[in-house]
Amino acid sequence: MSVRIGIRNAVKRYGSNTIIPGLSIDIQEGEFFTLLGPSGCGKTTLLRMIAGFNTIDGGEFRFGDTLINAMDPAKRNIGMVFQNYAIFPHLTVRQNIEFGLKNRNRPRGEIIAETDRFLRLMQIEEYADRLPEKLSGGQQQRVALARALVVKPDVLLMDEPLSNLDAKLRVEMRKVIRDLQEDLKITTVYVTHDQEEAMAISDRVAVMKAGVIQQVGTPRQLYQRPSNLFVATFVGRTNIIDAEIRSGTSGVFLGFPCGYGTEVTGIADGAVGAGRVLASIRPEEFVIVENGGDGIPATVEESVFLGLTTHYFVRLESGEEVEIIRESTVDENIRRGVRIRLGLKLEKINIFSLDGEMNLAAGGIVPSGALAAGTRAG
Repeated sequence: MSVRIGIRNAVKRYGSNTIIPGLSIDIQEGEFFTLLGPSGCGKTTLLRMIAGFNTIDGGEFRFGDTLINAMDPAKRNIGMVFQNYAIFPHLTVRQNIEFGLKNRNRPRGEIIAETDRFLRLMQIEEYADRLPEKLSGGQQQRVALARALVVKPDVLLMDEPLSNLDAKLRVEMRKVIRDLQEDLKITTVYVTHDQEEAMAISDRVAVMKAGVIQQVGTPRQLYQRPSNLFVATFVGRTNIIDAEIRSGTSGVFLGFPCGYGTEVTGIADGAVGAGRVLASIRPEEFVIVENGGDGIPATVEESVFLGLTTHYFVRLESGEEVEIIRESTVDENIRRGVRIRLGLKLEKINIFSLDGEMNLAAGGIVPSGALAAGTRAG
């Protein structure tokens, strides 16, 4: 049976160093929830507090309505999958999977039936009698996952479980984990620093920095409408370029140092006086303007053909370097040194305050009237 997890004002200190200063979050029953952030941000510390492996220095942790702060880890009914697998090297695959059931004194018939079930689910039946040293990394991780799930935990906790696998195996195991979680409907808390991994498997993601949650949302929300500059740059690739906002004829004028700009609507109330701002423009949100149209002047410095897409690295007149991604075409003829002009998919870009702490276009901006294609400032 899955449970919801409620965390209120969690605090964790190591001596005089506060790792988590007061974190609150709700994880829904049956949800696949990921803690995402750079190394040292506190995500594994928080996971281990949920598991009971780290002490809690402040706040409340609940499984459903049950306070678990002082509960023995063995009584929390959790399954745990570690980065280094942590399977027993002297036990066979079958014995590893049986281990938790035997510790819980389950009937022999149930132990055999459930172990066989997870051997099939994880597609490792043929390795049942092998020792872990005879398995690949991906096979060992399947054993670790089966051992964690066979005891029917209320909560599954996973700490960087794929980081030791090669790229192909990581993609394969992502699907295995996601499919199993959807099938078994177990509340899952997953820790990773890999944003692509988090985007691929999660219902919701919490982006952490220095023990503080910066934003919680679906992968799509985090990518398309990041709450601040940290989230924008950590989740996916983006170009950050200087811009300016000021009052326009029929809305807000968004301008760039080169003189190109356009009137837009959707900028937060009260932001018009902000002056200088930072525009976050993802590589696919640039448009190369054809036939001499108006746009941001740039010079192509490098192009990289990757089959479906081609990546262009260009320098703006302001000296800023940006990356552009566009679908490859048969007759592509944009070479190094070519001068181009760049338009923007305005409805997709984000505008941040100069300190990066606020998204001024959190609801999405759109061109204002006839100036949609852009116009010259002044």
